[in-house]
Amino acid sequence: MKNLKDKKILLVICGGIAAYKSLETIRILKKNNYEIKTILTKSSKEFITPLSISSLSQGKVYDDLFSIENESEMDHIALSRWADLILVMPATANTISKLAKGSSEDLASTVILASNKPIFLVPAMNVRMWEHTSTKENLNILKNFSYKIIGPEIGEMACGEYGEGKMTEPINIVNRINEYLFYINKNKKLKALVTAGPTKEYLDPVRFISNKSSGKQGYEIAKSLSRIGYQTTLISGPTNLKINEEIKLIKVETAEQMFKETQKYLPVDVAIFSAAVADFKIVEKNDIKIKKKDELTIKLEKNVDILNYVSNHNSMRPKLVIGFAAETNNLESNAIEKLKNKNCDMIIANDVSNKDIGFDSDFNEVTIFYKNKKKEKLSTKNKSLISEEIVERINNQLN
Repeated sequence: MKNLKDKKILLVICGGIAAYKSLETIRILKKNNYEIKTILTKSSKEFITPLSISSLSQGKVYDDLFSIENESEMDHIALSRWADLILVMPATANTISKLAKGSSEDLASTVILASNKPIFLVPAMNVRMWEHTSTKENLNILKNFSYKIIGPEIGEMACGEYGEGKMTEPINIVNRINEYLFYINKNKKLKALVTAGPTKEYLDPVRFISNKSSGKQGYEIAKSLSRIGYQTTLISGPTNLKINEEIKLIKVETAEQMFKETQKYLPVDVAIFSAAVADFKIVEKNDIKIKKKDELTIKLEKNVDILNYVSNHNSMRPKLVIGFAAETNNLESNAIEKLKNKNCDMIIANDVSNKDIGFDSDFNEVTIFYKNKKKEKLSTKNKSLISEEIVERINNQLN
């Protein structure tokens, strides 16, 4: 692929019988014009030699965290920044466990922990180890950290057993990496806008109407879009959440402010409206604090409908407009009605009456309703994983 020329791969080879497949993987990567540097763990050298790796990769091989020669040439932070992508193979049960715990006991784990680049794990282990609960739990932790997993496959293993745990073949590993980097490169031309969090509608300088939205799901969607190359703008209501520096963050308080900022950043290719915008605002806001009274009458009026404005904008409408529906009852009928009335391409609905998911929680369970009447349920999982699945569907639609 021409547009993948000069891409840099940091290959971390761990101790496992499948380590020998790294030689074939390197050969195919070089054929695809990748520049390669390699880290060998201590146990990997029981299966493969630095000389064989350097001969094939034509790149530096690192194997000792405290090597004076290595540190003078490139420290572990610089090494993690050098790569476009980190590939860990074979990812043994021990490696997966160490990474899930945030270990930094050797060069490989230190570089991975210090990395801000995509990390792909290629698991390989005995079927019983793969099926063990601790391995599954550790993998879920790493998925929540946005690690990508390739494999494993079902087949006969070196130990003689048959089942899931066999390492994916090198050609399929490289194809997966090619595809991932190809879409990141392609997505750099695409713009995304995400709204997140609550809005505040002020009654006086200290009192306001708002809701329980934490903004977590919207922030995770923005992160997922940015990770796969989209130029991402996040317009956020009041939250205490942090966001990656490559994402343009616009802080607002009221629905009117969110609307004006949304207008300012159109056009985009995809707009995701996950913010819980207040439906009503105060007709007349007091300039000074209202004193306690026996009775207080508050007159409300409808707020601007940002989603409806964008989805029905003739000249500035994004290719994809996605709304959220936080419901306490009649989830499906309410979501379908919103999908139709707002002229959306997708509505992502969740039941916020369930305290274990939705508002304030780190977990969510959503159903996606599509314009073509298809619907799809994403089962309960961490909001970062829900975001990955949502963004995967967005990317498929746009590409």
